[in-house]
Amino acid sequence: MYSNILVPYAGSGAGDKALKHAIAMAKDYDAKITILHVVEDIPVPLSFEYPERMKIVNELDQIKDELKGEMQKQLDAMVTDLGKHKIKIDTVVVNGYPDEEIARIAADKKYDLIIMAKRRKLKGIMGVLRLGSTSRKILERVSSPLLLIDGESE
Repeated sequence: MYSNILVPYAGSGAGDKALKHAIAMAKDYDAKITILHVVEDIPVPLSFEYPERMKIVNELDQIKDELKGEMQKQLDAMVTDLGKHKIKIDTVVVNGYPDEEIARIAADKKYDLIIMAKRRKLKGIMGVLRLGSTSRKILERVSSPLLLIDGESE
């Protein structure tokens, strides 16, 4: 039923829970897991003059590249550790806005299932639905089945 599972992963305990569920599903269905981490873009205010703005943009690009490299190292170490499960796992680290990149990659690669953590930090109607901003946006944008794992429950 599932052969290709996407796990958006932010490096948190909630993400670890989602990854555990993905591992169990991958074992059951002999599926491949792709762990995706998005290094979030930081907008630069337009109020800076051009030379100063370009300097800031270049510095932020360098920082994002360093963050991508560090996260790739962490994910590579995680994949090595997860080798004991004898499942196929690969990793993708990209820059962008998490909801946009998750939706784009999910559509491009046609994943059979997306497993990700959700947070419950919003009040009002969104608090009742118990979805965080990113998980709500993903739910609205993807056509693949989506399994949301509660990051706050044990």
